[in-house]
Amino acid sequence: MATTTAKHDVFQAIADPSRRKMLILLADEEMPIAAITECFPITRTAVNKHLQILSNAGLVTSQRVGRETRYKLHPEPLTEIKGWLSFFEEYWDDKLSALKNFVEEENNQ
Repeated sequence: MATTTAKHDVFQAIADPSRRKMLILLADEEMPIAAITECFPITRTAVNKHLQILSNAGLVTSQRVGRETRYKLHPEPLTEIKGWLSFFEEYWDDKLSALKNFVEEENNQ
């Protein structure tokens, strides 16, 4: 049974703010690279490199339509991040409860 692994780690792929913004742009619609490039103050070549990293991590798919390449969000790999973050929710909940108790005690004094 063959397993396909992403060339780039999903965490590494979303580490860059430009790539996170690209994922948000692609969440609602499929877009050609020219339209994506218009949303960033970087070159088309740089946008293409970012899209390649997202593609290698399995976060976007691309399809040739005529002379342009269109990109689309493929959100399934983000479940890895959701799972990792959910582990820490317990700690956040504990800290928030402690903060709430502290604030309530301060207000009662």
